[in-house]
Amino acid sequence: MKRTLIIWQLVLLLSGSLLAQNGVNVYPTNWWVGMKNPNLQLMIHRDRVGNEKISMVPYAGVKLIKQTKAENPNYIFIDLSISPATKPGKLKFRIDNLQSPEAVSYKLFEYELKSRNNQDGKSRIQGVTSKDFVYLAIPDRFSNGDPSNDIVPGYRDQTSDRKNKFSRHGGDFKGIENHLDYLNQLGVTALWLTPVIENDMPLMHEQNNDVAGYHGYWFTDHYNVDKRLGGNEGYKELCNVAHQKGIKIIQDAVYNHVGNHHWFVLDPPMHDWLNNWPSFQGPNHREEVLFDPYASVYDRKIMLDGWFVPHLPDLNQRNPFVANFLIQHAIWTTEEFGIDGWRVDTYKYCDEQFLNNVNTALEKEFPDITVFGEASVNSVIGNAYFTRNNMNTPFKHNAKGVLDFETCFSLLAGMNEPFGWTNGVNKVYMTMAQDVVYQNPMNNCIFLDNHDMDRVYSVVGEDWKKLKMGINWLLTLRGIPELYYGTEVLMKNKKIPTDAEVREDFPGGWPDDKEKDNKFLEKGRTDKENQAFDFISRLANFRKTSSAITTGKTMQFIPKNGLYIYFRYDSKQTIMVISNTGDMDLTPDWLPYNERTQGFSQARDVVSGKIKPLSGLEIGSKESVVYELLK
Repeated sequence: MKRTLIIWQLVLLLSGSLLAQNGVNVYPTNWWVGMKNPNLQLMIHRDRVGNEKISMVPYAGVKLIKQTKAENPNYIFIDLSISPATKPGKLKFRIDNLQSPEAVSYKLFEYELKSRNNQDGKSRIQGVTSKDFVYLAIPDRFSNGDPSNDIVPGYRDQTSDRKNKFSRHGGDFKGIENHLDYLNQLGVTALWLTPVIENDMPLMHEQNNDVAGYHGYWFTDHYNVDKRLGGNEGYKELCNVAHQKGIKIIQDAVYNHVGNHHWFVLDPPMHDWLNNWPSFQGPNHREEVLFDPYASVYDRKIMLDGWFVPHLPDLNQRNPFVANFLIQHAIWTTEEFGIDGWRVDTYKYCDEQFLNNVNTALEKEFPDITVFGEASVNSVIGNAYFTRNNMNTPFKHNAKGVLDFETCFSLLAGMNEPFGWTNGVNKVYMTMAQDVVYQNPMNNCIFLDNHDMDRVYSVVGEDWKKLKMGINWLLTLRGIPELYYGTEVLMKNKKIPTDAEVREDFPGGWPDDKEKDNKFLEKGRTDKENQAFDFISRLANFRKTSSAITTGKTMQFIPKNGLYIYFRYDSKQTIMVISNTGDMDLTPDWLPYNERTQGFSQARDVVSGKIKPLSGLEIGSKESVVYELLK
């Protein structure tokens, strides 16, 4: 399988025709005065721009430090220094020896410097913490609020077909905005969307199907939000309205790769812009090679530089121009849209120093910003390696938290497996016991499933008691809980035969959906679905005001006969979570738990509100309850 990127000379021959009509493309598309880092690197992309003489008209506070010509004459990089005293306005650049007569109007082009938003760190860019409850949604599959943008003229993919599970379905920002009150009712405080950046890709052949980039992971232009979702302005409006309703926004980043129709893949600035191979080479997916003291250089290179699939070229973040492009884009996006956090896809496949550099740059400009690294791993050590940890490893990652796959796997085992020495709920106990490796496990994002996994309701055999137990753990254990869209209304399915099975439309999100099946409404849900929605909503809304759960300490006790009890507590409140994973009803012997129960005589079910005496409290088989202890 050959890659277009490797045929360097052919790409350069083809690229001129792509650019002749495009004028001057400058990235980042604008910037701001008052940034902590005074340095800015502009990438200019236009036919033969590298052969032209460019100068900057003097502007108070801004210095042109240097210009760097790329191997490809269609690019030039300009380094600027912007002093703290610089005023907003427009820089002007002059081209004295224009090489592209079709672009004569671009002999003088402008570049805007804006004022930063005065609400940064207040009503926007607030960060995501253990006080939050995150809701994960695929925009194309959640709700269609504007059918007019389902198909956008000019994009390579001109299809939208809800009957085809591999096609785009038309969900968009307006649809999400229309249901923010639903999310508020559910108790959600942060919204994580799969990537919103433009995916102007044709249908790609995957697993014997022609698949659209509806999920968003095939970037083709970093500075354009996909117009089928609502574009840059639609995304900005969603972020603003969500913030007004008390909901934060987490954006999904992909630093590791892009789609093979990205403009800088079709016309690469230099030969090492990508990690090139003589023929297709995938990664080995073994994160162990990054911290294994016995690992080979060969295995490490395959892990970091291998391409995920042939149509997703792997970016070389060791190239300083690639790194600058990605770092500045992350900063630009955060300031432009006011997002509160980043979930970074395929974290473990990226250059490690680059990851630390982009995180440092973001935190320098936005001290409250949150970054979760996404790395599906094989061990707690592997999980902790990619965040701030207490381990003695040659490289130390600086991300505030990770998506906690190991906790997820333990919760699934706790719900589903029979009790044993290292099985069932003991896996939850053992995983929590290993928090010693994290500097702050409260920063980890915990979950039961996501868009790449079997839906949890199917995993537990559509057993509400099991799912209820998992929800209790999700919303009371340490960390930041995340719920995959539709779990609250018992959406189900496994990835058989493809991921599309777990990425179905939210019922009721489309204008032609029947009202009687609209799961956004109580009357459109079945009794069982309302039971699940109401339970999650009550517990999530209780969690908002529970200092013990959101910021308190944890104490757990060794599970016995399938009975697992742990406490979340602080000086104001004590919460007890009791789960009976066994086959028999139990009345616990409270003596071993006296450390945390002493002084309390009653327990209030935080969901039902019912109060019971602590002594003699019985817990049924497969039951789980969250109690607030009372004097």
